[in-house]
Amino acid sequence: MKLFSLLIIGAVLCFGAVDINKADKDELMSIKGVGEAKANAILEYRKANDCFRSVDELKEVKGFGDKMLEKNRNNITAEGCKK
Repeated sequence: MKLFSLLIIGAVLCFGAVDINKADKDELMSIKGVGEAKANAILEYRKANDCFRSVDELKEVKGFGDKMLEKNRNNITAEGCKK
């Protein structure tokens, strides 16, 4: 499992941004500053709200504020939301 996680993180770093509407927990944890608790909070928010309409909506997730969002803005996307 750890090897798989490392491969996911490596792929994300090499190939682009993490889509917060499609990413699983391991992919979310590849975002700088996002550990297991924040990844779970993102998944819970997504489950409760169907999807993120924009990356800025991450500020609604506990523990994800302006500074963290700006630090990661170029590495995350919120595509595929049909709201």
